[in-house]
Amino acid sequence: MKAEPGRFFFSPSDVPQIIEAMRRRFPDQARNIIGRAGRILEHRFDLLGFEGLFYGLEVDWHLDAVHGKRAPLKPWYKVRFLDFTEVGDHKVIWELSRHQWLLTLAKAYWLTGEEHFAKELVVAWYSWQKQNPYPIGVNWASSLEVAFRSLSWLWARYLLEDWRGLPERFLSDLLHALALNGRHIERYLSTYFAPNTHLLGEGVALFFIGVLCPQLPAAGRWREIGWNIVLREAERQVRADGMHFEQSVYYHVYAVDFFLHARVLAKRNALDIPEPLDRTIERMLEALCDLSQAGALPRFGDDDGGRVFDPRRNRLGDMTDALATAAALYGRPDLKAAAGGLREETLWLLGRDGLERFDAVVAKAQPPASVRLDASGIYAMTDALPVPRQLFIDGGPLGAFAGGHGHADALSVQLAMDGRMWLVDPGTCAYASTDGERDAFRATAAHNTLEVDGASQAAPQGPFAWRRLPRTQTDAWVTGETLDLFIGTHDGYRPVIHRRTVIGLKGQLWAVRDVALGDGVHRLAAAWHVAPDFVAPAFVPDGVLVGGGATRLAILTAGPAGWQLDVEPSAWSPVYGRRESALVVRATVAAALPAEAFTLLVPLGAADEKPGTLGRLGPGAWCYRTGGRTHYFFFADGGPLRVDGWGTDATVAYCRLDDDAPRDVFLHGGRYLERDGAIVAG
Repeated sequence: MKAEPGRFFFSPSDVPQIIEAMRRRFPDQARNIIGRAGRILEHRFDLLGFEGLFYGLEVDWHLDAVHGKRAPLKPWYKVRFLDFTEVGDHKVIWELSRHQWLLTLAKAYWLTGEEHFAKELVVAWYSWQKQNPYPIGVNWASSLEVAFRSLSWLWARYLLEDWRGLPERFLSDLLHALALNGRHIERYLSTYFAPNTHLLGEGVALFFIGVLCPQLPAAGRWREIGWNIVLREAERQVRADGMHFEQSVYYHVYAVDFFLHARVLAKRNALDIPEPLDRTIERMLEALCDLSQAGALPRFGDDDGGRVFDPRRNRLGDMTDALATAAALYGRPDLKAAAGGLREETLWLLGRDGLERFDAVVAKAQPPASVRLDASGIYAMTDALPVPRQLFIDGGPLGAFAGGHGHADALSVQLAMDGRMWLVDPGTCAYASTDGERDAFRATAAHNTLEVDGASQAAPQGPFAWRRLPRTQTDAWVTGETLDLFIGTHDGYRPVIHRRTVIGLKGQLWAVRDVALGDGVHRLAAAWHVAPDFVAPAFVPDGVLVGGGATRLAILTAGPAGWQLDVEPSAWSPVYGRRESALVVRATVAAALPAEAFTLLVPLGAADEKPGTLGRLGPGAWCYRTGGRTHYFFFADGGPLRVDGWGTDATVAYCRLDDDAPRDVFLHGGRYLERDGAIVAG
């Protein structure tokens, strides 16, 4: 009895209609696809953050064209793919062999009717088979890469199945190759080496092969194994707050993509979708919404550079693509509002029906709100302005297992305003190199936090592990209509303890207090990495001005005697493989501990608006004066604090005076605030 074929996201007969919808809804993207396909015909590939990499008249599938290194032709289990001297950057080689660009060729054929695009796809596929006989070469060294390649081949099959020029044996050869891939993935699942998105992606590929190639003897088993992996990893890899356990926004999106693709295919093939899976996917998407209220996502942890659908959509601004598909899938107005528009991926996954469902959903954003993602330790102080602003705080662990994709960024902050990032995470740049880029980009100095004695909060142990992990804890999180408060500590500089307090005065400013607790003299450095496309910060009294145009940001800072503020060259990576010049505002001092520093982040509107003045009243007491308004900040660390006529027993006390009259008052961890003997609050 002949096995019934499974149902892909679309049937070959659906392709012309989808292509026509692409022309209407995504004309620029259609032109871009044709242009990219033309470069692929010349064997010039855009991979990760690299563009126009030339791979020769005949593609060399073992070449890292960026560094001119060729991986050795030996059994995959003998290839040391993390050894740059032997292989080069394995991710560049693997990205080419993921074959996702085959879809670009297939779509270009349908968009233009020019058969040379389809012919090149077939030629490239057979060329890869010839140069990668099993089990030879680096392209077999990762089961996840075999999984990605399998997904690409399945997409290519459904895109080209109705092409009249398809060689007669191609589909049978493809089926044979998919069978080999399935056997390899099943045998070498990443159960022990990388039980994270590697294992999830491998499970998704087994599920796809099992569903879509039922004529293969192992298809039923692969379908069951793959689906069970998807369901199990949805419970294991996603924290209760909806964030992926790797402490990386990019890997969070990676996992969402895998879950969504598997869920849609399962429904297409009449599988029951467990409610917990849908709830997990929706929680993950809600977390993305929470972190993108200001129109820009922060980056915590590694940036892999790859995507499940379109590998060119690998910039930070592309990380909300899944929200569009989910808006149609679940009928969620909030997800549609956060997505900002339809995506090509939605069209291919859900077809014309999905397009109609997306259009029928009326976008409605959730009211802006500050966010506490408890399990992940990610916090976002959100202003409900016409254009929300968000200050993000990393108060969580370094990551799952040995923190392979986490960075040494405990208590670091990032700032989004006007729909873009202002204070940034550095990105990843590279996993493999000989010049130290991997460690430099994940080190503490590359993040917006306090560094002690030039050390990182954790010590690298290879490219995907750390030793001496810091213990980070959140001591307080309070959110209200006018003020948010975060207090956290970590012990990454043992025996020195770093405590950071962040106060968000909604619609006004953010105050950051850093305290280094310990003994002896230590060198402290507080870094503020600004977005790379801003002009050089201009020095003003107490700090610098960043940005230009309608909005600027004043970074005002003060610390112990000798606190020195400088603007220094830095580096930033918008996507894996690309390094760009940037600037960091860094304040340094050698001081006896305990020591404190205080920084204000003050948005300025009008071009002639000037920042106020920052002053220190005494230990644990600061004020900021601007016009007729004065902000007072008090921190009674070791008992009641008395300074300059003020007194409090609160861990944190804040008071704003307008023309010397108290307005906003806030106390945390105490009972009173007094001024000149009179009770202000208590």
